[in-house]
Amino acid sequence: MRILITGAGRAIGAATATVLEQRGHQVVATARDVELLDSVPATLRLALDVRSAQSVRSALDQAGELDAIVNNAAITGTGPLEEFPIDLLREMFETNALGPLRLVQAVVPAWRERGSGVIVNISSVQGRVARPLGGPYSATKYALEALSESLHYELSHFGIRTVVVEPGYIAPGMKSGPKHAGPVAYGKLWDEWTGTDTKLTGPHGRPGPELVAHAIADAIEDGGTSFRVPVGGDAQVVLSARRQLGDAEFEAAMRSMLGYSW
Repeated sequence: MRILITGAGRAIGAATATVLEQRGHQVVATARDVELLDSVPATLRLALDVRSAQSVRSALDQAGELDAIVNNAAITGTGPLEEFPIDLLREMFETNALGPLRLVQAVVPAWRERGSGVIVNISSVQGRVARPLGGPYSATKYALEALSESLHYELSHFGIRTVVVEPGYIAPGMKSGPKHAGPVAYGKLWDEWTGTDTKLTGPHGRPGPELVAHAIADAIEDGGTSFRVPVGGDAQVVLSARRQLGDAEFEAAMRSMLGYSW
């Protein structure tokens, strides 16, 4: 299969390119900064800024006929919503939610005519469960989840599969976005929330991005893959609890597990 990956220059994107190449697929690796792709195994390496329709069109013209796309490009940003910069939030939506839709809109007409194609959108456990100080990132991933669910209903009729991959805490590698501390009144909240990932991932720490890469490759290759694919033990635990508990019960469980008193 010929598969285009956005945000392939590091972390999950680079690991996915490696795994797909190892499995014998043709990878079109893309990134906003094409120099980041120098060490990424790929059949073709292209510059692609998902915020730009012209950039998307240019990359697709060079990529050739595709069997699947992996919408992985994303940016982060953390801080209390009280003073979080709206301009940065808008940029996050452009990259994390509208960017994937921009690429989908560009490939779907041809895929609909031929009756096949696979869309893999990389969300996050934070696309289902928002956390303190992570509201901006969660908002963009919640939006991606909603768009993906509608795409699933709309496009499966035409033989096009949509899969949402939901990683938990994964070893750092994604480019970090700015941290906006906000008013000093939130200082204790920052102190409480720092290091909570270790309470969820256990003594062995965060798994590497290869775990997610294999889940992505499996989703592309296996037509029976479910619409949502949680990845990582922490994602399984958190999302299972969220499904089974009401809002108050889930909050109480989260506070108890993480020692969260804010």
